[in-house]
Amino acid sequence: MLLPDHLLSTHLISDSEIFGWERPQPRTRQRPVAEAPESAYADLRPGDYVVHVDHGIGRYVGLVQRQLEGHEREFLTLVYENGDQLFVPVHQADRLTRYIGPDGGAPSLNRLGGTEWQQTRSRVKQAVREVAEDLLDLYARRHVARGYAFGMDTAWQAELEASFPYVETEDQLRVIADVKRDMESPRPMDRLLCGDVGYGKTEVALRAAFKAVMDGKQVAILVPTTVLAQQHYDTFRQRLAAYPVTVEMLSRFRTHREQNQILFDLAQGQVDIVIGTHRLISADVEFKDLGLVIIDEEQRFGVTHKEHLKKLRTEVDVLTLTATPIPRTLYMTLTGVRDISNLTTPPEERLPIVTHVGPYSPKLVRQAILRELERGGQVFFVHNRVQTIEAMKLHLQKLVPEARIAVGHGQMPENALASVMHQFTSGKVDLLLSTTIIESGLDIPNANTLIVDRADTFGLAQLYQLRGRVGRGAVRAYAYFFRHRRKAPTADGQERLEVIAENTQLGAGYSIAMRDLEIRGAGDLLGTRQHGFIASVGFHLYTRLLGDAVRRLRFESSRSKDIPQPSNLTALNFQPLAMPVNVDLPLATGIPAVYIPDQDLRLRLYRRIADLRDEAELDALAAEFRDRFGPPPEMVENLVYQMRVKLRAERVGLTSIGIETGQIVLRFPAQSEGAEPKRLPDLGPGVRGGRNAYWCTFTKDEDWQERLLETLDGIGQ
Repeated sequence: MLLPDHLLSTHLISDSEIFGWERPQPRTRQRPVAEAPESAYADLRPGDYVVHVDHGIGRYVGLVQRQLEGHEREFLTLVYENGDQLFVPVHQADRLTRYIGPDGGAPSLNRLGGTEWQQTRSRVKQAVREVAEDLLDLYARRHVARGYAFGMDTAWQAELEASFPYVETEDQLRVIADVKRDMESPRPMDRLLCGDVGYGKTEVALRAAFKAVMDGKQVAILVPTTVLAQQHYDTFRQRLAAYPVTVEMLSRFRTHREQNQILFDLAQGQVDIVIGTHRLISADVEFKDLGLVIIDEEQRFGVTHKEHLKKLRTEVDVLTLTATPIPRTLYMTLTGVRDISNLTTPPEERLPIVTHVGPYSPKLVRQAILRELERGGQVFFVHNRVQTIEAMKLHLQKLVPEARIAVGHGQMPENALASVMHQFTSGKVDLLLSTTIIESGLDIPNANTLIVDRADTFGLAQLYQLRGRVGRGAVRAYAYFFRHRRKAPTADGQERLEVIAENTQLGAGYSIAMRDLEIRGAGDLLGTRQHGFIASVGFHLYTRLLGDAVRRLRFESSRSKDIPQPSNLTALNFQPLAMPVNVDLPLATGIPAVYIPDQDLRLRLYRRIADLRDEAELDALAAEFRDRFGPPPEMVENLVYQMRVKLRAERVGLTSIGIETGQIVLRFPAQSEGAEPKRLPDLGPGVRGGRNAYWCTFTKDEDWQERLLETLDGIGQ
């Protein structure tokens, strides 16, 4: 049956055009957690140097079970100078941090019970006060600096965001909101966006750049390599093709004449977004009205480049993107000088990368390449020596004659390198043999096998970035990190390979940055004057003392308008640290090995429990224990109870709770010398107030544990 002519023409009209609906919001569903929360705590291994906040630098020996007054308990054992041992109760594990010095070297052990550590800590406290003053001065100057306040989102902004072909993760939406809020504020933005490779940092940058252009401002995007500049250029041109936005690129892929024309157009305001390498921060680059600078992988730029960027930070908004923040950048965010946002949620269907570490094996290389080719994929092969890269090409051609191989490195002519990258991107080449020019930001979803030759000579951040070139889709990816077949790697090189092999979980970038900090040392963080102080107490305690000093100075200046209060910082906005409380109750506490056999996991859980700061977190953790490991035994329930007592004791200002002459004694801090002793009021039957302490005598038929909690509540009132 033939249809009439007027029915042959079909028109598709969407529901949004009929009813005016906006883009529907995707249903929120629980995403799989990439890792357990306690994995953020670096494992303490026997032999590691640690810092106890009260006793100084010692060496961690391990967990030990001990009988104390008839009750089984577990302790962390530390060894100090002269072989003296310290047994730390598991609920005080938060007082321990791994020692990180300025150069990664081994420290001297402190003497247990001596005055040396107290004197050292006092000297460092005085030193960090100067640094705290500098930090607050820097923050105050940033706060009062007047930048440009961008307007609210336009209709075109909503249209561009709706054209994103993927569903945004919750983290992406939150970070985008943070960036827009910063841009709409008159204070210049200086935000670090830390997100794993392939987690959507480029999309955040694109939306921020478009927002700036819609307000008539220019955008500069600084990238470390010409290859990445070309990729960003293609991405921005494609996404912004429907809008009157001019995007240009400054790199050696452009001829001298083309570069001169782009520089002229920039100065005239005819270029809205310029993407470039180090060429972008040359003296002859001028903007008519620069409003936003986006820096991709800041760690790839040298000191002179960063000094140039610092000048920009006081005038324009700056957004920095990184997958593995270098120690200095990480430190500056930890101490609150820069705002930080984290992208921790993996995209849909993202799989962890299977990672292999070992000596170079031609047989394994051939198997890996053939497996990738058989499933229609492509291979990255990294050989970071230009002098021998052609010899490696001959080796691979003999090893895998089936593969089409191309070579790419930074010393090639611009046109030749651009042609090679285009051939690989378009699938005309099976294997790209290259130097580390592929390290940053390349997004080629069809390439899902990475082979790195002499991986032990690379930095940890480099290895992580290289691994991020594969596994960017829903296909299982493989990464092979090979060391020399006969020559043994250095100790640091071997440790870097072990770290990259251990951290294969999704979202491992931040933890790898912390391990990089441990291996390389804290370095010259705030100048040479602080080098010795960091060495004497370790990086973590130094940072904590610095936070205390910042908080104290803020309190002293709270009535002054010279030092503003931070609005959205990571470390300057924390609550005052509670006084440490020693809790020693007649209870068997710990996590039995029959309940959780893995000792490393038990230790991480102890440290996580000790770090809890309110009872809501404690209740959530107790529920998690039941869900993950089954009904908790009595020792675990006692541990949870003891933590509850500790939290309430901290809240009311106690320093210790223990047993004395058969009674439970709750002590307050000792009063200053010469002060009149204050007698505390009684709190009902069995709770007698004394000088700076409460004495509790509960009868045997009472539930003394519940009565103790009630007493702590009564003190709080």
